[in-house]
Amino acid sequence: MSLKKVLFYSFIFSLFILTTVISHAQTATVRGFVYDKETGETILFTNVILKGTAFGSTTNGEGLYSISKVPPGDYTLVVTCLGYDSLILPITLKADEILNKKLLLTKGSIGLKTVEVSAKKEADKTVVQVGVTKITPADLKMIPSIGGEPDLAQYLQVVPGIISTGDQGGQLYIRGGTPIQNLVLLDGMTIFNPFHSIGLFSVFDPEIIQKADVYTGGFNAEYGGRISSVMDITTRDGNSKYLSGKVAVSPFTSSVNLEGPISKAATENDGSTSFLLSARTSYLQQTSQTIYKGLDTTKLPYNFLDLYGKISMTSANGSKVNFFGFNFNDYVNFPNLYTLNWHSYGAGSNFVLVPSGSDVIIDGVFAYSNYNIAINEPDNEPRNSGISSFNLGLNFTYYIDKDELKYGLSASGTQTNLDFFNPSNLEITETGNSTEFEGYLKYKKIIGNFVMEPGFRLSVYGSLGETTPEPRLGLKYNVSDKFRLKFSGGYYSQNLVSTSSEQDVVNLFYGFLTGSQNLQSNFNGSPVTSELQKARHAIFGFEWDLPNHFNLNVEGYIKDFYQVEEINPYKIYADDGENAAYNDLLKKDFILEDGIAKGIDFLLKYDYKRLYIWMVYDYGYNVRNDGMQTYSPVWDRTSSINLVTAYNFGKKLDWTVDVRWNYGSGFPFTQSQGYYEQIPFDKGINTNYTTANGNFAIAYAGLDQGRLPAYNRIDVSANKKWVLSKRSTLEANFSAINILDRANIFYYNRITNQRINQLPFLPSLGLSLSF
Repeated sequence: MSLKKVLFYSFIFSLFILTTVISHAQTATVRGFVYDKETGETILFTNVILKGTAFGSTTNGEGLYSISKVPPGDYTLVVTCLGYDSLILPITLKADEILNKKLLLTKGSIGLKTVEVSAKKEADKTVVQVGVTKITPADLKMIPSIGGEPDLAQYLQVVPGIISTGDQGGQLYIRGGTPIQNLVLLDGMTIFNPFHSIGLFSVFDPEIIQKADVYTGGFNAEYGGRISSVMDITTRDGNSKYLSGKVAVSPFTSSVNLEGPISKAATENDGSTSFLLSARTSYLQQTSQTIYKGLDTTKLPYNFLDLYGKISMTSANGSKVNFFGFNFNDYVNFPNLYTLNWHSYGAGSNFVLVPSGSDVIIDGVFAYSNYNIAINEPDNEPRNSGISSFNLGLNFTYYIDKDELKYGLSASGTQTNLDFFNPSNLEITETGNSTEFEGYLKYKKIIGNFVMEPGFRLSVYGSLGETTPEPRLGLKYNVSDKFRLKFSGGYYSQNLVSTSSEQDVVNLFYGFLTGSQNLQSNFNGSPVTSELQKARHAIFGFEWDLPNHFNLNVEGYIKDFYQVEEINPYKIYADDGENAAYNDLLKKDFILEDGIAKGIDFLLKYDYKRLYIWMVYDYGYNVRNDGMQTYSPVWDRTSSINLVTAYNFGKKLDWTVDVRWNYGSGFPFTQSQGYYEQIPFDKGINTNYTTANGNFAIAYAGLDQGRLPAYNRIDVSANKKWVLSKRSTLEANFSAINILDRANIFYYNRITNQRINQLPFLPSLGLSLSF
């Protein structure tokens, strides 16, 4: 039986189970949000239980808890969270009542680590969590703070299954998926380039992040439109109690954050409105010529500017609406090599609605985003690409005891434009428009030691006239309290195509285009009937809680990219009537490929008291076939090792030291064999090749048959904190990149045969003031 049939029948079976679990017994529900009493921020992953019973819940990514199917009666509600005083509250539940209870926690001087461990263990047993890494602000602080502050880009590089091209280039490849196959959301808005050209920084200021959920594969039906992975980032709301902020400066970047109430809640039963503003800029191109005089000043030609703003309006029962916008800019200037700049901006709104007297939680989003990129190279024609899109969605969630039903509808529209030259120096100019309508249903059911999460997504690509059914499935079996087996899989599709050249040693330019109709008519001996990119995933693994506070997570995966569109490197003829007799591979703008990505990831984690250890080993294998040849793509890294340690010490625990070691085997690349004069033949058969002035051209070896040297880097940082007052702290951070000053290769300049390396040893001292 095929994987698709297994997933489909599992979904049908779950619907049958669903009809048996929704009971009409005389029970009650208590639900609400948990807040920090001082700042008004929601608190995630908090234990909320009814004392002396088996009823309980953990707050989700929005800070929401829901305890349902509780018999009527008097209870004691107990709330526990690391770093906060426990809250004990008597409540009375009546038959068929839905009690909305707002919970406020006060920060305490003593936090029990066992509380946090207990919450995590409960989530481990009741949520599938395959291929998922959930990142919080506390997690970001465990990574060496390069340039003075932690950053999401630095943390993602140590997540199992994620491969980074290095310090420069700013691209991540996730379990065989290219950047264009990875969906990135910021508060529901699509972000088309989440990383700056220097790979140390993302566009997301770490001070505004509430959580980041990274799905490296096998994600369920609530996500669609990409065939490899999802990165879903949520920003926090502004402080609704008082004006606060942070100012930070280092030789790499400086940033300013400001937040506070627009209207305060007069009592606990009132709503509030707050704002959050963030600005961060880099001036490496300038500081590399002053502070880092020992460097070749052309090696750090990076500047960027990121702006973000948000207004949050929250009601007393937790319903809220947010309005937000962003503006991100990136500029690179390598003299005599290339200049690259991109600009991205967008705005939108999302909401959460908690209706009184109804079991449902409703949330939705409407957003618009735009992205433009351009690159100019002395020896190549300029390349330009732009994309703009809107998306709207509506989701409905029901909590049924420990089970969960979620479904939703969404629509999106995309417009792209592209001006590009393929490896044969033929210009490709295309525009595209796409509309998509999607609906999904996901249900989580716990039966004894089993956790089932079947899902189904239906994607309608209106502009292409195609409809794709996409079954998904997640499973977990709790063998014991300490050992769990898990699986996830599904079918995925997307309608965006990248224009990166596989003959680039490093892909600096990522253009966007909707699925092209300029494809060959046959692929692998079969007619081409779809213009979409398609993949199927299967991930198997286990979680093992080892003695002495160690935890081991192992996942093996396979992604079958059975239809992928790529720029056609073989095109040498125009696609017109005069060349009708030639093979499609010689005249179409795009061609189809298929490929396999498979591997196994090991994560060993220790987090107890003052010491944190994170050890990752990734083994991966990637191969692609374009109908002409089989090759290893440029992101095929066989082995990768990441080791992160953090230690907190001092009488007031005001010192922290972090160390990270990263090793990666060499990437494939296409070698240069020689140079020749390329006659343009612009006059056809009348061209006099003996007198014509040709263009400088490179003779390439076999596609990606060479291997770059291995990558090896150690970073360190030390942080000291001074408490100036109850609401004010000063922090100093010393960090150093590549402390062994290893010459890790970035790329070779094919024209000059010059080797360009990644970042050398770079020390930095940063200061930040929070108030």
